[in-house]
Amino acid sequence: MPPQPESQHVPVLFEETLRLLAPQPGEIWVDCTLGGAGHAAGIVERLGTSGRLIGCDQDSTMLGRAKQRLLGFPVTYVHANFEQLGDVLANLGLPTVDGILADLGFASDQMDDPQRGLSFREDGPLDMRLDLANGQTAADLVNRLSEQALADIFYEYGEERKSRWVAKRIIERRKEKPFEKTSELAELVRRCVPRSGHIDPATRVFQALRIAVNDELGALDRLLASLPSCVRSGGRVGIISFHSLEDRRVKLAFQRETWTPKTKKPATASDAEIQRNPRSRSAKLRVAKRV
Repeated sequence: MPPQPESQHVPVLFEETLRLLAPQPGEIWVDCTLGGAGHAAGIVERLGTSGRLIGCDQDSTMLGRAKQRLLGFPVTYVHANFEQLGDVLANLGLPTVDGILADLGFASDQMDDPQRGLSFREDGPLDMRLDLANGQTAADLVNRLSEQALADIFYEYGEERKSRWVAKRIIERRKEKPFEKTSELAELVRRCVPRSGHIDPATRVFQALRIAVNDELGALDRLLASLPSCVRSGGRVGIISFHSLEDRRVKLAFQRETWTPKTKKPATASDAEIQRNPRSRSAKLRVAKRV
C-alpha cells in the first residue's frame, strides 16, 4: 500500500480523555479505534519511549494515515475490529494492558470522503462499510431486504418514527431502479420524513443503515464483554460514544462490579469545542477503572 497522507481528523474531548485516563510513562495502552490518531498522539507522548501503544483499526486506509502522524513513536499497528481485542492481545503475547480507549465515532477523513458513502452531504456510492474489503454495502441491504426488515432497522437503530413509511417507499422505488447513490436514498427519505429543526430528515435512516452494515452495536457488545479480561487491576478504560444506543450500553457495562466508574455523568464537549468542531456536539466520554 502506498504511503497515506496524514489524517486531518480533529479528536473530540481530547483534553478530557487524557486527563481522565491519565496514561503514565512505561505503560501499555490500546487505542481500539486508531482512526486519525488524534487521541493516540496524546497518549504516546505520555507513555514515553519506555511505553507502548497498540493501535487497531478495521480501516486499513486510516492505519496508513495514522502511521504518518505517529512516525517515530513505539506503536504496534493491527488491522482489526475492536471486537477482536482479546485475540489481538493474545497474538501479541500480552495477557493484559494498562489502559484501553475506544472512540466509536468516525474520522473526519472517512465522513468527508464521498466514496465511503457515510454521509449524504456529497453524493457517492451507497457503501458505508468501514472495512472496504469485507461485508455487505448499504446498497445491498436497501435493494435486498424485505420491507419489514428495513423498517425494523430504521426504527431500532435510527429511532425513526416514520420507519414503515420509508421502508414502503424504498420497496416501491427499487422496483423501478436499484439504489446506487447516497443522494438517491437521501432524497427519498426527505420526501417521507418532515424536517424537524436543523436536523436533516435523512440523518436517522443513514445512521441506522451504517450501524447495520458494520454491526456496530454487536461489535460494541462483544468489546464490552471482553474488557474485564484485557485490563489489569487498576487499569483504565475510556469509551467515547455518539448516540444513546451506544452510551446506554457503555453505562450499563461500567456499572458492573468489575468496574469503578470515574465519570458519574459522561464528559461532554464545551461550547468552545463545539464551536471549533461541531461534530463533538453529541460526543460522550465514560471512563472506568478495573477493580
